[in-house]
Amino acid sequence: MIALDVNDRRLEVDAEPEMPLLWVLRDLAGLTGSKFACGIGACGACTVLIDGHPVRSCVFPVSGAVGKRVRTIESVPDRVLRTLQQVWIEEQVPQCGYCQSGMLMAAAGLLNRHPEPTEVEINRLMTNLCRCGTYPRVRAAIQRAARLLQGERA
Repeated sequence: MIALDVNDRRLEVDAEPEMPLLWVLRDLAGLTGSKFACGIGACGACTVLIDGHPVRSCVFPVSGAVGKRVRTIESVPDRVLRTLQQVWIEEQVPQCGYCQSGMLMAAAGLLNRHPEPTEVEINRLMTNLCRCGTYPRVRAAIQRAARLLQGERA
């Protein structure tokens, strides 16, 4: 048995240590918000946060998550994630929507580490792929979310 902290709940799973975290979350925990797409950690549809940092769960072994805090898109109503979802809608970021859970998790990780990100930081740290090509809207949404979150802190 492997014990994990997922979305602030203890999760015990019977899995091999090298099993990708994505499959533990989707198949064993029933948390299907993280998506499978490329399977090689390139696209980011499977992104979750581990101790606040974005991780591509399709290539991350479940054993690497032991003793760490795992957050998935189902962890809403996290303040940062809730704000991101709001501006994602207002900026009309999603098109097909498939990559969005991973994109939102990557953006949440970025804002947790860089509360006032520059455009250069956004471009460097947002490595998720979007087949619909809404990257300018993603940048605008992240910048807007940062301003809203900074207003909350003031």
